Amino acid sequence: MWSSVVAVTTALSLTACQSEEPKPAAEAADFQVIGGEVIDEAFFNENKVGACATVDFGPSEARRAPTPEEASKFETRAAADKTVRVAWHVITNGTAGNVTDAQIAAQMDVLNAAYAGKGFQFTTVSIDRTSNSKWYTMSPGSRNETNAKTTLGVNPATTLNIYTAAPGQGLLGWATFPWSYAESSKQHGVVLLYSSLPGGSAAPYNLGDTATHEVGHYLGLYHTFQGGCNNPGDSVDDTPAEASAAYGCPAGRDTCSSTGADPIYNFMDYTDDACMNQFTAGQVSRMAWAASTYKPSL
Repeated sequence: MWSSVVAVTTALSLTACQSEEPKPAAEAADFQVIGGEVIDEAFFNENKVGACATVDFGPSEARRAPTPEEASKFETRAAADKTVRVAWHVITNGTAGNVTDAQIAAQMDVLNAAYAGKGFQFTTVSIDRTSNSKWYTMSPGSRNETNAKTTLGVNPATTLNIYTAAPGQGLLGWATFPWSYAESSKQHGVVLLYSSLPGGSAAPYNLGDTATHEVGHYLGLYHTFQGGCNNPGDSVDDTPAEASAAYGCPAGRDTCSSTGADPIYNFMDYTDDACMNQFTAGQVSRMAWAASTYKPSL
C-alpha cells in the first residue's frame, strides 16, 4: 500500500497467523501522527490483527530496484562482507524482558549465518539495559518509541541499533527502511519482541529469524508478498510473486499465475522461523544498493 500521505508495509506479527480479521480502526489511536505526518487510514483497514508497521518516509523512487549498472557495482560484495556494528538496547519493565548476553550472542550467530556471503556480517559493540514500563510496551510510531530511540540510540549513521521490548498487539518486531530518515537520525533501527530471540518463548518465532527479517527491512527489502501478484511486487526480479503472506511452512503454495511457487522459504515472508532459510541474489543486490545509497556510513 502506497499513499501520498505516508507509505506503510506490514512487518512480522505474532498473532497475524492466528487471525485474519481486519484491524479495528479504534486501535489506531496511538498511530495517528508520526513525524508530523498522518498515517493513511487504509493501513488500519488492510492490515491484519497484530500486524506491525515498517514506516517509510522516503521518496517514492526509493521503491525501485537497482539498475543493472548499480547492481553490477556490488557483484563482488558477497566475497567481502561488510561488518555492521550493532548496539543492543534491552528494555524491561523491571521484572520481565531482561534477555541475557547469551541470548544476544545466539541472536548474532543467527544473523551472521543468515547474511553470510550476502554482503553483511554483524558484531556487537555495546549492550545496555533500561527499565522503563512505557518504553517496554512501545508501539511503532508512538511517542514512547521516539523517546526510547532518542535516549538510547548510538551513532545511528555507523551503527545498527536493536531494541528488545514487549510491544502490545502481539507484535514480533518492526524496522525503519534505510531511506526513512536522514542517515544520522536516531529513529533508525530495529525493534524486536524480546521473546523472539533464540531460546525465547514466542514459538514458532523463537529461533531468531524475526531479527533476520527485520534487518532485511532495515537494509531495504520489502516483503516477498509486497504488491501481491502485481508488478513491481517487492522490486526484486528473482522472488516469485506471492498474493499474500504465507504462514507455517506450506510447501508447494503457489498463489500467482507467474512462474514459480511462492517463496515460502525466504526470510522476507511470514513463515515460521524453522521454515525460513534464504535470500535471493536479487535481494542481496538490493540490500547492497540500498545500504550504499542511503546508509553509506554504515
